[in-house]
Amino acid sequence: MGSHQLRVLSYNLHKGFGLLNREFLLAQMREAIRSSQADIVFLQEVVGQNSKHKNQVKDWPTEPQFEYLADQIWHHHAYGKNAVYNEGHHGNAILSKYPFISSENLDISTHRFAQRGLLHGVIQIPNLIQKVHVLCIHMGLFEAERRAQAQKLYHRIDQLIPHDEPLLIAGDFNDWRGQISPILQKEVGVREAFEVLHGSPARSFPSWLPALRLDRIYFRKMEVVSAETLISPPWNQLSDHVALKAEFRLV
Repeated sequence: MGSHQLRVLSYNLHKGFGLLNREFLLAQMREAIRSSQADIVFLQEVVGQNSKHKNQVKDWPTEPQFEYLADQIWHHHAYGKNAVYNEGHHGNAILSKYPFISSENLDISTHRFAQRGLLHGVIQIPNLIQKVHVLCIHMGLFEAERRAQAQKLYHRIDQLIPHDEPLLIAGDFNDWRGQISPILQKEVGVREAFEVLHGSPARSFPSWLPALRLDRIYFRKMEVVSAETLISPPWNQLSDHVALKAEFRLV
C-alpha cells in the first residue's frame, strides 16, 4: 500500500495589507506563499472584490485576490463570499494543486455585524482512492459566537463527512483561550497538528511578536509529519498573522 505526502499552508491574509494597514503587500504575500510549496492553501480575509480599493490602492489586482495568488501554481480554487458591503466582499478561499469534486460555502454568522463563513471543499488526489475533505474557517471574536459556530462545524462534519475519509480543517479560530480544541477532538475525532507534535497550538498573532494561539490545522484519517510556524522574514513583516505550515502523510 502506497502513501502520499500533502503539504498544507493556512494564512490570514488581512485583505493583502500589512501591519496596521499601512501598506498593500499582496505581491510580497504571493511570493511568500509560493515559497512554501504547499499543495493546499487555506486563506482567510481574502478579497473577492473591492471597487474602492481598485481605484485607490496602487498595484491592486484586476482579478480577485485568490485568483491572483493562485496564478500558475494552484490551478484549482474555491472561494466563499462571507462579508458583503457596498464596495464588494471578502471571505475564505482554498487554493489546490488537485481538482475539486465539489465546494460549498456555509454562512456561520451569528449576527449581521460580523459575517463569518465555513468553506467546505472535496478534493480528489490522483492515485488516492479516498476523497479528501478540506474545510477553511474564520470564527468570530466573542466566545459565545465561537461556540455557536463550532456547533455548526461539528454538525457539518458529522452529517456530511464519512469517518473513513481524510479531513483537514484550517483557519483562524480566534480561540486564544483554547476552548474549542478539546470539544472538537471529542465530537468529531480530529487532532491538531501543532498539539500532536509540539504540545500546544501555534502562536500566530500578532505577526511581529506572536503571542496568541489563534490559527489551527486539524486533521483526521492521516498522519502529521511536520508542523511549523512561519515567523521569520518575510512572514513577520506581511499580514498581522503569521502562516502555519504542516505536512501530512495519507495512506
